[in-house]
Amino acid sequence: MPAKPSTPRRAPFVRLITRLLTPFVLILALVVTSSALVALAEGVRGGEGDAGRPVSSSAARHWVNTWTAMPQLTEPGNMPPPPFTEDRAVLADTTLRQTVRVSTGGERVRLRFSNAFGDTALPLTTVTVALPLDGRAGVAAIEPGTLRRVTFGGRGPATVPAGAQVVSDALDFDLRPGSNLTVTAYLAEGQPSLALTSHPGSRTTSYLQKADRTRDLDLPDATPVNHWYLLSDVEVLSGRGTAAVAVLGDSLTDGRGSTTNGNNRWPDRFLDRLRAQGATEDVAVLNQAAGGNRVLNDGLGPNVLARLDRDVLSRSGVSWLVVFEGVNDIGTAAATPAAQRSVTAELTAAYEQIVVRAHAQGIRVYGATLTPFGGNTMYDDPDGHRESARQAVNSWIRTSGTFDAVIDLDRAVRDPQDPRRLLPTLHDGDWLHLNPEGYRTLAAAVPLRLFRQAPARLDID
Repeated sequence: MPAKPSTPRRAPFVRLITRLLTPFVLILALVVTSSALVALAEGVRGGEGDAGRPVSSSAARHWVNTWTAMPQLTEPGNMPPPPFTEDRAVLADTTLRQTVRVSTGGERVRLRFSNAFGDTALPLTTVTVALPLDGRAGVAAIEPGTLRRVTFGGRGPATVPAGAQVVSDALDFDLRPGSNLTVTAYLAEGQPSLALTSHPGSRTTSYLQKADRTRDLDLPDATPVNHWYLLSDVEVLSGRGTAAVAVLGDSLTDGRGSTTNGNNRWPDRFLDRLRAQGATEDVAVLNQAAGGNRVLNDGLGPNVLARLDRDVLSRSGVSWLVVFEGVNDIGTAAATPAAQRSVTAELTAAYEQIVVRAHAQGIRVYGATLTPFGGNTMYDDPDGHRESARQAVNSWIRTSGTFDAVIDLDRAVRDPQDPRRLLPTLHDGDWLHLNPEGYRTLAAAVPLRLFRQAPARLDID
């Protein structure tokens, strides 16, 4: 007869211990969960953890670009004047002071310096930020008591590799929306090359002076230049409701014909309109334009299809994109029916590519119609082939359904009596570029309703 299996004698004891410990385990779990919820709530309210580290939470604050300038390779005529440009180096033992107008504000900022077109490393020795005297653009003096030192990885100096950019550490600095910011950099060694990255069409005065003057309240003996060098971005730590609209454009968006130090390009005027409405006051405007730029081929700076990732898709906090570019493609193509039919087809195909790539990043894309150039000595041809191409492109922008919305800038500034020309009161004399009133008119034509709510996602067919 087989033996009966024995029952472990310690089972009752184990059950007793389990019953005694269970309440303590539940209490411990509740304590841990409560602590986690409190920490999460604190993170949501503060947006940052200890030592300024962002909290990992969908409700945490995020970085948004508040100012940009499209990087370009500096042409010989736009290089810093002697003695700041030498035979084989530029900006050696030089302080560079620049002002930029930000769009949205914040209490925490960081900078980006670009060496996109450098063929050697770019050594930055010292960088400071401050508020310009009286808040003005294009001045060499700063407000006393506002100067702060900028660091990179906790250190003052930084080296930007060839073709790269460097992002500064976050800095506690109170920056008001729509205000001007002064950024001063000193380069002890300079860049040992003449391949300098800049944005020549700054329409803002910068200052150059020998020796380290980054902490000086004024640079009375500095050399003024109307260009930006090296600085490409300012970012602010922002609330969830803050987002940016990037504008791809050419000289019409870069502001040729606007007032130096006036900040009255059409994106500046558009920003003023956004800030005046509560529903759009947290929208940043990023002017990613350059004179002579083209959609299809390199001109002054890389073509749009080549620079889209760098200038739009990789910028912080972009929710919308306005495409207002193509006049230079039409104007530089041969004035023949075949050439203009070809550039029309290539432009519309390129617009489709821009939309597809931006939609993949959840960015809404608005197409702006191309403004007239009738009467311009470079682009207007006697047989009207380029005007026919402009009209064909505009018809496609309006009717193809490719863009999420259409901004009809052509209709805003054309002469109703002669639609192939700008209104005589709105251009700067060349029948292509606008004057400050023309840029105000462009800005007034942009519907603010398109920017009242950043898209959470896009439903793409």
